[in-house]
Amino acid sequence: MGRVLLEIAVDSAGDAVAAAQAGADRLELCARLDLDGLTPEAGAVREVLARVTVPVVVMIRPRPGDFVYSAAELTQMAADIRRLAALRPAGFAFGATLADGAPEVAACTALVKFSRDTPCVYHRAFDRAPDPLAALEDLIRLGFRRVLTSGGAPSALQGATRIAELIRAAGSRIEVLPGGGIRAGKAAAVAQASGCVQVHSSARAGGRLDAEEVVRLRQVLDKPE
Repeated sequence: MGRVLLEIAVDSAGDAVAAAQAGADRLELCARLDLDGLTPEAGAVREVLARVTVPVVVMIRPRPGDFVYSAAELTQMAADIRRLAALRPAGFAFGATLADGAPEVAACTALVKFSRDTPCVYHRAFDRAPDPLAALEDLIRLGFRRVLTSGGAPSALQGATRIAELIRAAGSRIEVLPGGGIRAGKAAAVAQASGCVQVHSSARAGGRLDAEEVVRLRQVLDKPE
């Protein structure tokens, strides 16, 4: 197993700095991680980008709950992407689905277009798709750079077999980023079982970033087999 990239989800500038110092290779910046992440304010994005040197992916999610969005919500998401793109983040993470959980192709097409040259990541809305392989092909056609997934299971370790299948199907066409319950005690097992080259974790304890957990994750992922 080669070096595995470690992405950490954060919802403040202080946590972003702490995660980067602890060994995160990339950050996903949200507001309200207690609600599984919402769109952060422009000021928060600006501050994080000024204080860290690792790539920062910005969450675009207007509300908690499902990913079936109204026309007004999609308009807001597009406006957020256009506004935040000027700050030059490393990517945007978002997802929009139909009622059955499949990617909402028309909505995603528009949002990818508004991102212009900023890479797009389809977040764990993917895990609601009734046919993951078909959904993966949709995302490839739409131009997404990466997809975050637990393999449709409660955790990435439980979904590792499906994640491995997605990685094989994706080839070099899209990155597959395992996420969901990844802690230091499970990270190496997820990487080995799935064959992934990157993992995502919130590394939180008591509702806050646990910088020591980030250190442990980095150490475990760097340990030779």
